[in-house]
Amino acid sequence: MASNQKLRDLEWLLQAFETESLNLHNISFYLSQPVSGCYQETENSMAINISSDCLEYFSLILIVLGPAKTSLLSLRNLEFHCVEWELEQVQNLGELLDSNLNIKQLVFMRNRFSEDCLSEFSDILKRNGAIKEVMFCESHIGTVGAIFLASALKVNESLEELQIWEDSIGSRGAEELSKMIEANSMLKLLTIFDSSSITATPLISAVLARNRGMEVHVWSGESGDKSSKVVEFTPQNTTLRIYKIDVSGACRVACALGMNSTVSSFDMTGVRLKSRWAKEFRWVLEQNRSLKEVTLSKTCLKDKGIVYVAAGLFKNRHLERLHLDGNWFSGVGLEHLLCPLSRFSALQCQANITLRSVTFGGSRTKIGRSGFAAILHMLSTNETLTRLAIVDDQSMRPDDFFRIFKSLEKNASLRCLSLQGCKGVRGERLLQAIMETLQINPWIEDIDLARTPLHNTGKADAIYHRLGQNGKPEPEPENDLLKDMPLTEPKCCRVFFCGQEYAGKATLCNSISQNFSSPKLPYIEQVRTLVNPVEQAVRTVGMKIKTFKDEDTKISIWNLAGQHEFYSLHDLMFPGHGSASFFLIISSLFRKPSNREPKTPMEIEEDLQYWLRFIVSNSKRAVQQCMLPNVAVVLTHYDKVNQTSQNLEATVNSIQKLRDKFNGYVDFYPTVFTVDARSSASVSKLTHHIRKTSKTVLQRVPRVYQLCNDLIQILSDWRSENYNKPAMKWKEFAELCQVKVPPLRIRSRRDNKEKIETRRRAVATCLHHIGEVIYFDELGFLILDCEWFCGEVLSQLIKLEVRRQSSAENGFISRKELEKILRASLQSQIPGMGSKVFENLEANDLIKMMMKLELCYEQDPSDPNSLLLIPSILEEGRGKPQKWQLGETLRLIHQLIVPAIQSLCHGVTLIENIMRPECVQNLVPPRYRKAQYVPLQQLKQALLSVPAETMYDYQHTWDSVSDSGKLVLRAGFDLARDLLSDDDFREVLHRRYHDLYNLAVELQVPPENNPDEEENSLSNAVESGKVDPSFSGIAKGVETVLQRLKIIEQEIRDLKQEIQGMRYYEHRLLIELHRKVNYLVNFNVHVEGRKVPNMFYFVQTENYSRRLVTTVISGMTALRLHMLCEFRREMHVVEDQVGCEVMHVDNTVVKCLAPYMTKFMKLVTFALKIGAHLAAGMGNLIPDLSREVAHLADSSVMYGAAGAVAAGAAGSAAMGRINGIRNQNRRGDIQQDLRSAQQWVVDFLRDRRCSTGKDIADKFGLWRVRYRDDGHIAWICRRHMIVRANEIIEVPI
Repeated sequence: MASNQKLRDLEWLLQAFETESLNLHNISFYLSQPVSGCYQETENSMAINISSDCLEYFSLILIVLGPAKTSLLSLRNLEFHCVEWELEQVQNLGELLDSNLNIKQLVFMRNRFSEDCLSEFSDILKRNGAIKEVMFCESHIGTVGAIFLASALKVNESLEELQIWEDSIGSRGAEELSKMIEANSMLKLLTIFDSSSITATPLISAVLARNRGMEVHVWSGESGDKSSKVVEFTPQNTTLRIYKIDVSGACRVACALGMNSTVSSFDMTGVRLKSRWAKEFRWVLEQNRSLKEVTLSKTCLKDKGIVYVAAGLFKNRHLERLHLDGNWFSGVGLEHLLCPLSRFSALQCQANITLRSVTFGGSRTKIGRSGFAAILHMLSTNETLTRLAIVDDQSMRPDDFFRIFKSLEKNASLRCLSLQGCKGVRGERLLQAIMETLQINPWIEDIDLARTPLHNTGKADAIYHRLGQNGKPEPEPENDLLKDMPLTEPKCCRVFFCGQEYAGKATLCNSISQNFSSPKLPYIEQVRTLVNPVEQAVRTVGMKIKTFKDEDTKISIWNLAGQHEFYSLHDLMFPGHGSASFFLIISSLFRKPSNREPKTPMEIEEDLQYWLRFIVSNSKRAVQQCMLPNVAVVLTHYDKVNQTSQNLEATVNSIQKLRDKFNGYVDFYPTVFTVDARSSASVSKLTHHIRKTSKTVLQRVPRVYQLCNDLIQILSDWRSENYNKPAMKWKEFAELCQVKVPPLRIRSRRDNKEKIETRRRAVATCLHHIGEVIYFDELGFLILDCEWFCGEVLSQLIKLEVRRQSSAENGFISRKELEKILRASLQSQIPGMGSKVFENLEANDLIKMMMKLELCYEQDPSDPNSLLLIPSILEEGRGKPQKWQLGETLRLIHQLIVPAIQSLCHGVTLIENIMRPECVQNLVPPRYRKAQYVPLQQLKQALLSVPAETMYDYQHTWDSVSDSGKLVLRAGFDLARDLLSDDDFREVLHRRYHDLYNLAVELQVPPENNPDEEENSLSNAVESGKVDPSFSGIAKGVETVLQRLKIIEQEIRDLKQEIQGMRYYEHRLLIELHRKVNYLVNFNVHVEGRKVPNMFYFVQTENYSRRLVTTVISGMTALRLHMLCEFRREMHVVEDQVGCEVMHVDNTVVKCLAPYMTKFMKLVTFALKIGAHLAAGMGNLIPDLSREVAHLADSSVMYGAAGAVAAGAAGSAAMGRINGIRNQNRRGDIQQDLRSAQQWVVDFLRDRRCSTGKDIADKFGLWRVRYRDDGHIAWICRRHMIVRANEIIEVPI
């Protein structure tokens, strides 16, 4: 009965499945059970037990579950325990899985599969797209099962988890699964518990090689041992941990890691490795870009393996932490390991700059002497390492650790030092060294001394206490630290030798130095004859510096180069605020020492004046001028001068004029030294002057900090310790201050570092001002040997030939290309010289120096890789089209350089002149160029004053220049269109168009198509292309200028045609203008029968000059009435006209004359602007036309003119019509105004008894005539009476 009851339970289950009365999520099958039956474990979970004699029910249940039923749609998981599968049952399972796509998990516990069953199950997985997880536990699928699973999962795209527990899939099965991993990208979890650890290698290698985000866990239990983990990879924290692997497997994993991007932490602690693996791992370090941490602790790596790891670090740019403790290498391996972290030259770059933490040590690591030396060198030169751990070391002694901590005094990057378990960390001397290091180096945050003798004895507590203090900020003093430092008198004075080339500065310097160093003058006099040919044959090139001692004073002579190419260095080397220095301006009395051609007093005056202006202008740039520059004048080659020379007396007089001119700007020494620079006796008085003036200047200049004098000695000692290096990086200077200069030391990690850095820069600047170093804030280095820097570096940069070595045509070049050119140029001049430069300065430093000297500019200062503009390569070769024209250079100056100067120098007025081109082509000296220029505005005005037909061919003439009867420059001429830039010439045309349009509006002439529309669009384009006016924007604006160059070139081609059109337009307007003037002249001929002239004007006399009166105001006095010659189309001012005086202007006069004055002045103004003969002779009476007549035009006229410029042709025509309508409405008023003015003239002349023809001829030089053709009457001058006699008949009154 019991058995029947259980059978009913299974039948009930089948019935329940049929009636869909169950809602299950999980079903577990347990076969080979003693009793069959089913029971619900939970509300949604059921366990089905099937005994051995009821196995047919298992197939029936799978068949019943197969068709899709609503109640079974919630089924998710199926578990099979102790099932020995038959092929038909697997097929039934497949039908079930095909019909119910909600089943996600299959678990097989202690199942048995035949090969056919595994094949069928493989087919099920291939076609199923719903199952997410499959687990086999103790099911003995073996290699065959792994192969079938691999083939299925190559196709399957839904399975995410595969677990195989307590099985042995073998190496072949693992290889097939690895191939599956290469093809399958959906699998998220792979767990293998195999009897052999060999299965881990292909699996993890495939995961790494294909960059799969798959979690991998591989366990093994070999030879009956306890299970242990072999490999673990978790993508969530990107960590790969290998616990157990053979050497060949480790090499395979290393190969897979090379191009991997999913692993950031790699740990192989305890895995025994060989150098063969390290060789493969070197490639990993060179290629991998994701590894951040590598742990190889206790891997038994020896020296050869460490050498491979070190080789990989040279090219690695991503690894940050490396752990190598517990290995078996010696000092040789450690020396190689630390090599990429060290620098062996001041200019060498550290190979690896990303590694931040290194750990090594252990009882079997023998550091030795070579390893210890490598540690010291690394700590002294490394700039990136933040953590160093030396653990469980047994080989190093207390003295070694003492030296390690001393080297840390200059290390600003290390934050943590671990010496756990090191037996040599002991002793009071070492404790004292650690405390002193912490006093100097505030950047160290942690020192781990656990398990060391110093820690075990409790002495490390003081160290930990000091570390805590370094983390606390020092209390800020109330006053700045520098203000509390003692002051002292400076001990260094500089003498600047200024003068043109061939002045004898170098020879004079040698003679002075001989006076300082030796009293044996007779011997020096004997050497004089040997110096003469050398002086003539060799010319000093570049700046030279000589230094000597005078008691306790150091005097240095700075010989400023006289060659023109070195002038850009002079401003750079000018002494700063408070500098103890004075100047000797040296000028030769002869043009060249090789001949006896003397300089004129004017030439000497020009030489001295240039240097005086240089000194004064640079002195004014100082923030505060504590004393006037002290200047003395020295004239050399005096031995060649005839004592009775008149030139010498004239030269002394010109120098006296300069002394008066620069009085109040420089402190001029009253005596002019005339010397023979080769003779020590001749320069003895000058030497005494230098000694005396040096002491005086040192007493008068502001005192300097005692710290500066101390630093001079510290820097000298530093050079001695560093092979006499001539240059020092700013970082090295900061380290020196930190170690040697307590007032400039950062005392705590939380100190105000910017404040200390500012103090250091202030001290460096002070050293620069007193001439001990050359330092500029933006360059990042200090020059300790000034003569080396000026002679071997700056002189080479000034003469650098970039254009010959560069293919750039538009002036721009990349930094890398310029660095290449610098190396090639500086190393090819003199053998050995180039190498000395690059031993102390990097190519990038030289580029910064070029930018400081304005030899090149950055296109975009915000971009570190910005192109550089080098003006010297803007020149084009022969036969190439000119791509960089004068107009573009002028536009660059107008839009960028001039606004920058005006923004920096307020109140400065810049006057632009055009120099005669021949002066530039032939390099004419300045003294001959004084009259060889024309102001730009004057040339434009002259061009505007000529008719349009002559504008294109207008010539500006140049006078000749002679010197002592010798012709230097012949008289000549240049076309105005060649002297003006494209923009300036078009501006002249634009102004002429503007004036013509205004005249057309006034004369009511319908305008043509607006010829300046194109000009307006061009000006708008110029406005839109403007760049911020600053020096940093100069290079950036060049590119915009070049882009617009093609447009300008195309427009200039049409220039003649444009002028021709303007000529026609001007002709039409002139005809109308003359018609209007004739109307004014002949208007109302019945007024007294034209017995007086109609065209009159007023002049006011001021300071012996005449000024045209443009408007009359009540109360005006001292006016004179003048008349114009009225000959038609040739009206003009009559020369030497006496006129008639108007004593007083009252309201009646104003009422009669004001309307006439307004209209008449408009016509005169427009006529003058377009170069007409109408008002010839009147332009010199109007100093500023634009200002005088601005108030004359009414609002409608002026608005029309503005509209012509802004609105183009259509707007101009429309505005012209509006003005015409308004003028027509006012015609009656104008006629009345003319009558009133003419009647006033008649009455005024009658009152002055000037009513007869003879009286008018006497006062105004005009005679009354009648034209033969039309019978009109006019008053004309004597010249027209003679020239035009055949056209007129005199009609006397």
